[in-house]
Amino acid sequence: MSEDGTVLNSSLLDYRMPTSLDLPMIDPVVIEVPNPGHPFGVRGVGESPLVPPLAAVANAIYNATGVRMRDLPLSSGSILKSLTTKMG
Repeated sequence: MSEDGTVLNSSLLDYRMPTSLDLPMIDPVVIEVPNPGHPFGVRGVGESPLVPPLAAVANAIYNATGVRMRDLPLSSGSILKSLTTKMG
């Protein structure tokens, strides 16, 4: 991108994909505190990266259709069902 926000690549063939070398150094910190809400005291590791994409997709569906999807999965069948319910 240029200073004024213009795309400088002539096509997606010239687009440079980011790699791990483009990320800042991350210092992991392990905090061993049991989870009182789980019977074994374990905590999840990979759940938090799942939240933003699903919300973004749900908002995109809302922007495209006017139907607010509140349940998962966001399948084509559930979208069609919500659309037919909205249309009456």
